[in-house]
Amino acid sequence: MVFFRSVSLFSELRLSACKLRYKSYLQSGERCDQVVIANHLTGPISKMYATTCEKFSEDPPMADPVSDMLVDSFGRLHTYLRISLTERCNLRCQYCMPAEGVELTPSARILSQNEIVRLANLFVSSGVDKIRLTGGEPSIRKDIEELCQRLSNLEGLKTLAMTTNGITLSKKLPKLKEYGLNLVNISLDTLIPAKFEFMTRRRGHDRVIESINTAVDLGYSPVKVNCVVMRGFNEDEICDFVKLTQDKPINVRFIEFMPFDGNVWNVKKLVPYSEMLERVEKQFKIERIKDHHTETAKNFRIDGHQGTVSFITSMTEHFCAGCNRLRLLADGNFKVCLFGPSEVSLRDPLRSGVGDDKLREIIGAAVKRKKASHAGMFDLAKTPNRPMIHIGG
Repeated sequence: MVFFRSVSLFSELRLSACKLRYKSYLQSGERCDQVVIANHLTGPISKMYATTCEKFSEDPPMADPVSDMLVDSFGRLHTYLRISLTERCNLRCQYCMPAEGVELTPSARILSQNEIVRLANLFVSSGVDKIRLTGGEPSIRKDIEELCQRLSNLEGLKTLAMTTNGITLSKKLPKLKEYGLNLVNISLDTLIPAKFEFMTRRRGHDRVIESINTAVDLGYSPVKVNCVVMRGFNEDEICDFVKLTQDKPINVRFIEFMPFDGNVWNVKKLVPYSEMLERVEKQFKIERIKDHHTETAKNFRIDGHQGTVSFITSMTEHFCAGCNRLRLLADGNFKVCLFGPSEVSLRDPLRSGVGDDKLREIIGAAVKRKKASHAGMFDLAKTPNRPMIHIGG
């Protein structure tokens, strides 16, 4: 509706109030650049795992007006929606789910294609310009091609991305690209097939490599490769992953190990950003790229390499201040923070027949309740949250 395509006078006043609140928050000194683990570790170890975050952005608001629905109480504009298409997966990664598996939501309670498109259109018409499809494993959904086609045709959407394990991607990717998928992240945590089978509890390393090469051949640039780094498992492969970027437009993204239900998170398994960076700097000449304030990654160029490397520092240097992400889960629950336990159902009111205005009201209220930052890794490890396979990566 036209009313929600522009920022009303009320919304403008609200945005101004949010900015004033943000400025006051900054001036108070109560930012999140504090060591949250002081009570847990001391000495050089505490410095290694110090949790900090960027300052809240003081950039001017976006040129294109967005709905007040997408603005939280700290003035953050949320223009990026991650949609989990399914809880099912063809791998059993140890950091994603417990060994015994997880209880899946019955099919009747999973969002249908029409429901996904309707909700996605609601977000895009309100100002969201990027959608990422996640899972489970999104590529195993039977209607994935038609979904990509319908979503990519939403007026105002600039980027349709997918995070995938790559097992079945190689054969499907040409058609997915034709239907509008213009950004791909492929998960790969080891370059050694035996370690891959140990971590994922399944075979298929060669198929993931094939999918990465297929994406490069199809002209995706960059092809993003997500690597969760865990001590005692793959931290010795960091520089080998960097070498993947030498002759190909690959962006390797090293991700700090994060706590979720069932993945037996332990700080001893965490390889902090500072340590990963030090390993890379010893072998390569790298240069920091200036990042947008909503960027989750710290990005670097490598001298003489076509590709780049990035670090996702959710645990030791979180980026909550610039967060512009929202999540729609496969069961229709709406989540404003990856690490926050709070969720609100959009499926139930949708199926009860409410109109778009009411759905916007529900979404806007949830966004306004979003906190300034997550609780810090030790508190997160004790906070109930769903397994990653339920949330969507």
